Amino acid sequence: MKKLILSVFIFTFGFATATHAQQVNTLFTKRLPEAPGKEIEVITVDYAPGAVGVAHRHDAHAVVYVLEGEVEMQVRGGMLQRLGPGQVFYESPEDVHTVSRNTSKTKPAKFVVFFIKNEGAPILTPVH
Repeated sequence: MKKLILSVFIFTFGFATATHAQQVNTLFTKRLPEAPGKEIEVITVDYAPGAVGVAHRHDAHAVVYVLEGEVEMQVRGGMLQRLGPGQVFYESPEDVHTVSRNTSKTKPAKFVVFFIKNEGAPILTPVH
């Protein structure tokens, strides 16, 4: 019984930690009348110390602008890039984002992402 309780505690704590490793906030969404069916969406992403994102795609043009901390980003077939405040990273609609992580185990990181995407489409699709 003790092992079962311990397992449930570890699973619950691990899940809670993983889900709070990054926080996404939508700042702005605007339809583009000159490009029917397209919109701009702007979000901020806060990465907790040591946070790592899952492999994903955006099916959008995405521009990442680092506000604080240091992150590593890489798309499939591209070079690993280490970015600090004021630096920019671009992803095309065809890219698979394979690496997204806070390089620090002690300090948070924050960045803003500007998307041009299909209207109403999700901003992120996990890739398995």
